[in-house]
Amino acid sequence: MYQKYTDHAIEKTLELLAIDSPTGYTAQAAEYLMKELQKLGYAPFMTVKGGVGVDLGGKDAEHAVMFAAHLDTLGGMVCEIKSNGRLKLTQLGGLNAVNCETENCRIVTKKNGVYEGTLQLCNASAHVNGELRETKRDFDTTEVVIDEDVKNEDDVKALGISVGDFVCFEPRARVTRSGYIKSRFLDDKLSVGCVLAFAKYLKDENVVPEKKVYAYFTVYEEVGHGCSHVPFTGVTEAISVDMGCVGEGIACTERQVSICAKDSAGPYAYETVKKLIDAAERTGADYAVDVYPHYGSDVEASLRGGLDAVHGLIGPGVYASHGYERSHRDGVENTIRVMAGFVG
Repeated sequence: MYQKYTDHAIEKTLELLAIDSPTGYTAQAAEYLMKELQKLGYAPFMTVKGGVGVDLGGKDAEHAVMFAAHLDTLGGMVCEIKSNGRLKLTQLGGLNAVNCETENCRIVTKKNGVYEGTLQLCNASAHVNGELRETKRDFDTTEVVIDEDVKNEDDVKALGISVGDFVCFEPRARVTRSGYIKSRFLDDKLSVGCVLAFAKYLKDENVVPEKKVYAYFTVYEEVGHGCSHVPFTGVTEAISVDMGCVGEGIACTERQVSICAKDSAGPYAYETVKKLIDAAERTGADYAVDVYPHYGSDVEASLRGGLDAVHGLIGPGVYASHGYERSHRDGVENTIRVMAGFVG
C-alpha cells in the first residue's frame, strides 16, 4: 500500500524542486501547494506570511496534531554590482559558497524577468590564476558571472538587475534506478512531498484519525521564524517533518526515517519521541533514533512563539545537508509510515 504513496511523494518532490523558492521568494511554490491540496479535495489556506495551512480531518479538535514542513530553501541575494559587471552575493540561510562554485543560477529581477548566470571563483581560470587551488571559497572570493554581454556596472543595471534581487541555484534533481534521490534542496522539499503523500493517503484510504490533523507548510524556516506562529487552534502535538541527518556519529541512513531525540536547541518531548518510535514499529518502518549536533527545527520556533504543545522531529535520512543532498525512496516510505502510525 505504501509504495504508491512513496511514488506520489517523489513525483511531487520533483515538481517542487523545479520551482525556485529561496527563503523570501516562495509565492510560486506556495501556489503550487494550494492547487495540489485542492486536487486532493482539501480546502487549504494561505497565511499572510505566505505559508500554506490545511485541515486534513480527524475528530478531536481540542487535542490536534500538526505536521510542519517547510517550502523555503537556501539561496542567494545580490548585495553588490561590481565594477567588472559581476555580482557579489549574500547567502540566504546556510548556503555555502564551497557547494555552489561553478553551479548555474537564475537572477530574478524585480521588474525585468530572469537572467542566467554561474557562480565562479573570482579570476576562475586555472591557466591564469596560479593561486586557484589555495583560495578560500566564500562569498567574498566568488561572484556570479551573468550570461549576458556585460562589461561594467552600468551594463548590468541596464538589464534591470539590482541589489536585492534573488539568486536561485540549479537543484539538479534526479532519481536513480536504485531508488536514490539526489538534488539540492531535498531539505525540505522531500519532506513536503512526504506530507503531501500522507494527505493523499488519508483521503484515499478514508482514514479519520481520532485527533484532528493539520499540515502546515511554512516559509522562512531557513532563517529561523517559519513556524513561529501556528495558524490553528487546539494543537497539542507539533511534529516537524524535515530531513534526517546522515553523517559520522549518526546512526540514520538515507534508507531510514530518522527520529530525533535531541538537537542543538535541546531534547524533544520524551513521550512524543516514544510515540514516534511506537508508530515506526507498529507500521514496520525502518527507523533510527539520533541526536543532531548542529540542527534546529521549525516546531522549536513554534514553542519559542508561545505554542503550548509537545514536539517531535522526523524525516527521511538525507546525506550532505545544505550541499548536493541524497536520500532514498525507502526513507520516504518509512517517513510516511511513521506519520500514518502516529495518527492511527
